Amino acid sequence: MKHILAATTLALAIAACGPAPADAPANDAVANDMMPTAPPTATPTPIPAATADPQILTLEGLGPLRIGQPVPADSGFAERGAQTSDACRTVSSPDYPGVYAIVADGAVRRITAGKNATVRLVEGIGVGATEEQVMADFAGFISTPHKYVEPPAKYLTAPNAPSGDPALRFEIGRDGKVSLIHIGTMPVLGYVEGCA
Repeated sequence: MKHILAATTLALAIAACGPAPADAPANDAVANDMMPTAPPTATPTPIPAATADPQILTLEGLGPLRIGQPVPADSGFAERGAQTSDACRTVSSPDYPGVYAIVADGAVRRITAGKNATVRLVEGIGVGATEEQVMADFAGFISTPHKYVEPPAKYLTAPNAPSGDPALRFEIGRDGKVSLIHIGTMPVLGYVEGCA
């Protein structure tokens, strides 16, 4: 019995070292399944970059405008109409109807999308979205009473707005819909009358 067992073991060992049968798969999938492998390495999730879509309003800016930077000379944004102050100016562009930016100390401090604006946030929210749609994506925003419009009108402001980093603010109208979207830095983000 010992000889039969030894002979069977020897035959199996020789067969394992020999060529694969003609009907065996061409790859080494079976052999590879039995080989120890290194655990798969996790691929880091990339942080989304600012979108290249010029119609998407981000915390960084809109199209050629960047929060904290001067208005580019070739951007199409320029002062139009009367200005209320030399220290604070508003600029707009025919390429972005319903949008204006506030420029103070030589740099863009806020971009506002209002009536007739077609720009949207990356979440798809634009002027005319409901307060419920806003709160679905921005649940932690702080609600404060609107200065000029009676409730349910209000401001919904990002909780990080006082930090000095670019932040987001919505104005909700009496109809419960977004009437204005602002991105920028405080105190300009909180201005309720253009440059004031």
